[in-house]
Amino acid sequence: MAPVEKMTIALTPEMAGFIRNAVDAGDYASTSEAIREAVREWKERRDLLGYTTEELRDLVNEGLASGPSAHESMADVKAEARRRLQATVEKTC
Repeated sequence: MAPVEKMTIALTPEMAGFIRNAVDAGDYASTSEAIREAVREWKERRDLLGYTTEELRDLVNEGLASGPSAHESMADVKAEARRRLQATVEKTC
C-alpha cells in the first residue's frame, strides 16, 4: 500500500451522512475509502476536462462578455448543435 497522509476535513452534515450511509450499506469498507474514491473521481473528472481552474474562469468570462445568445431557447441551442453535428458527419462520409 502507498504511504498515506492523514488529514482532517470538515463536511456538512448531509455530506457526512451520505458517506456514513455508503459505508453502512457496505459500499465502502471505511469512510477513508469512500473519501479516497471521491477524490479519485474528482481528479479524473478534472483531468478529462483538460482545463485548469484559471482556464475555466477565462472561458466563463469570455462567455459572459459575448453577450446574450442568438438562440431563444435551449431547444434552439440543441437543434443548432444537432445541425452542426449532422453537417460534420456528412463532411466526413
